[in-house]
Amino acid sequence: MHGQKKRRKRTIEGTAKIDGMALVWALVSEPQWTNTDYIYKGMCISVQVADEARRELIIEYPYPTDAKGKRLPVPQRPPVSAAMVEVSIRQAISAGWDPTSRGKPFVYYPPQTSK
Repeated sequence: MHGQKKRRKRTIEGTAKIDGMALVWALVSEPQWTNTDYIYKGMCISVQVADEARRELIIEYPYPTDAKGKRLPVPQRPPVSAAMVEVSIRQAISAGWDPTSRGKPFVYYPPQTSK
């Protein structure tokens, strides 16, 4: 790889306080094609209760599509904001995620948002 720049992994993380509970979140993976499942997978964010080993939430955003529903080329680093993650966390709680429970990770798929 002489002369080539290595692509650095983007690290995005933050905190959110929802219903008096401190949560920490971090980017797990960017949108990608998976050769094992043969599907397009959206961006994934991990959410956990701060300083406790409790049930993890994985937010998997839908793979980006255009107005006609056609998949876009793999987007390079889609935007992530604390407000966007906080809205998704609130939706996951209303969909059944209990951050104080124990068990395997709860995977939540937010609905596709139109731009």
